[in-house]
Amino acid sequence: MSSTAPPASRLDRYLRLTRLNKPIGIFLVVWPMLWALWLAGDGRPDAWVLFVFVAGAVLMRSAGCVMNDFADRKIDGHVARTRARPLATGEVSAREALAVFALLCLLAFVLVLTLNTMTIALSVVAVFLAVLYPFTKRATHWPQMFLGAAFGWAVPMAFAAQTGHVPAGSWLLFVATLIWALIYDTFYAMVDRDDDLKIGVKSTAVLWGTRDRAIIGVFQGLFYALLAAVGAVFELGPAYYAGLAAAAIMSLYHQWLTRHRDRASCFAAFMQHNYLGGLIFAGLVADLALG
Repeated sequence: MSSTAPPASRLDRYLRLTRLNKPIGIFLVVWPMLWALWLAGDGRPDAWVLFVFVAGAVLMRSAGCVMNDFADRKIDGHVARTRARPLATGEVSAREALAVFALLCLLAFVLVLTLNTMTIALSVVAVFLAVLYPFTKRATHWPQMFLGAAFGWAVPMAFAAQTGHVPAGSWLLFVATLIWALIYDTFYAMVDRDDDLKIGVKSTAVLWGTRDRAIIGVFQGLFYALLAAVGAVFELGPAYYAGLAAAAIMSLYHQWLTRHRDRASCFAAFMQHNYLGGLIFAGLVADLALG
């Protein structure tokens, strides 16, 4: 990029590159992390740990978006939803994007260095998953599972940071988070399915075809079964399960909303998972507050 570019123009390019202008992804990372921190802290997580994880979620989600666009820089121009991304248009160079990715990861790592050794070790896996995910759509129809692993890794990290260990129950929450990402990112992939079929990009939406909503329904059931198991392991009460029930009603609505599989409805179902994650968190907070 030319060094004479106006600061506002450069800022706009970086905002679009890191997707900070579209914070939905941040919320989808933050909700499971908050579920984990509230469970690990018995409703009272350490303030500094909470700050590090929220700031780290913003930094690492932004880094993940940069790496995703770097991996897709030669195909984003062929997809209606992504053709205006800065790497696809040439507004940002590949070398510049890698430098931004490295800087964001470095800032996140500096924050993690204030936490315990186990959390630092787990953070290395988080970076690996952030780098790996964007390339999986070329090798497998299940990139959504890798996205879930990348987003869900905040769960064991949160337990490690708050308690110094990762209990068995936390892995139930990790798997639930992975399944949740598989659900909402398949709705997202349904938006791009026609374009992906033309250019050969793989996804669960492409793999499942007309069975997509039925298979999503199976995974929705598994998601809530896992969260119910989390409630049993951590001895949660009625308020938590009320939150799950409210979220489950929203999931049923998403099945109805996407019945015609049009792009706008599939995208709306994806976006509404922010509220779904918030409902689960509200139930958890209320239940732990009530003791």
